[in-house]
Amino acid sequence: MGRDFSQSLALFERASRVIPGGIYGHTTPAAVLPGRSPYYAVRASGSRYWDVDGNEYIDYMCGYGPIVLGHGHPGVEEAAERQRREALCVNHPGPVMIELAEYLVDRVDFASWAVFGKNGSDMTTWAIQVAREQTKRKKILKIAGAYHGIAPWCTPGHAGVIEEDTAHIHTFPWNDLDAFTARLKEFRGEIAGVILTPFHHPAFSPSILPADGFLRGVEEACRREGIVIILDDIRAGFRLHHGGSHRYFGFEPDLICFCKAIANGHPLSAALGRKDLRIAASKVFLTGSYWNSPPPMAASLACLQLLEKENGVEIMKIRGQALMDGLTAAGAKHGYTILSSGPPAIPYPTFADDADFRRQQRFCAEVTARGAFFHPHHNWFLSTAHTEADIAETVRIAEEAFAVVREIEVSQK
Repeated sequence: MGRDFSQSLALFERASRVIPGGIYGHTTPAAVLPGRSPYYAVRASGSRYWDVDGNEYIDYMCGYGPIVLGHGHPGVEEAAERQRREALCVNHPGPVMIELAEYLVDRVDFASWAVFGKNGSDMTTWAIQVAREQTKRKKILKIAGAYHGIAPWCTPGHAGVIEEDTAHIHTFPWNDLDAFTARLKEFRGEIAGVILTPFHHPAFSPSILPADGFLRGVEEACRREGIVIILDDIRAGFRLHHGGSHRYFGFEPDLICFCKAIANGHPLSAALGRKDLRIAASKVFLTGSYWNSPPPMAASLACLQLLEKENGVEIMKIRGQALMDGLTAAGAKHGYTILSSGPPAIPYPTFADDADFRRQQRFCAEVTARGAFFHPHHNWFLSTAHTEADIAETVRIAEEAFAVVREIEVSQK
């Protein structure tokens, strides 16, 4: 079974003439399945989207995370449109900024203030500056292989980056308290902050949950050493706990960065912090021409209120677990062991004994060809729009794909 991607390919050829790389960044076809996945989309609704060739997909990437209530949720879109009719981009912030900040501060237990931007990179980069201003130190510790954005200090790329960009950024392995302690001793009195994700979710690798005592151990050491703890909750925020993923995993940071699910696809990011960081936060310059735009903030307030009212976190957990259980059982029927990693709302299933990801790629291509979009190299995202029927249809599709993969592998022996 195949799908026609001729329009996607034709558009990509046009784009390549006028856009470096044609499609760049995390949505580049090279990061998914060139020729086996759509390149361009034109429409989305609820749990589904359509590409330029008219192919329909159950969406398990949700725009790489921002869509948490489903595409085009009427409650969010109505709130954004009401605000847009009043003002889109003006000289001053609107009252909705205060309302949203009050809502977030009320929900995030340790926070007493909030600021806003547009991208996750805006917030993580600003947060390390706040840590440096607060402590008057230079060094930042981060997890090896963790993704925190595209700024020079954290980009996964290499082009255009010079040694000085990362001279004071030092890494240690996830779940390795001994390595973390060694870094503390190596740079005692020089470390401004530690930036962590709530669980480890590198691309091209299974997700890894925190080991017992790891996050608490980091927290306790940072408290002793006067180091600012920054939680990069860009990817997981509002999918695991309505008050921040630290509540899900049982520790407490000093700063927390949100984006993705905060506004159901409208461009917005936020950072919240402790009271004692307020002065440092006020000194670190933060601005952008579009950052005070009221409609995304109205969308965010509506999104978060609906997510809380509808118990969205629990819905995504249930649907995600059902999907993982279904894939595991379907794979077993065809002799495959599926390893489900990450929380159910942000799952990443992989095959056992598939180090080069070839089986994963083949399987995701076969599933995509049948109408559910699976990314082979990145964790997936559930939304509250995914229904029991969506999950059942997806598992049926996956079982067909497992059978095809097995048939291909047998024929190649």
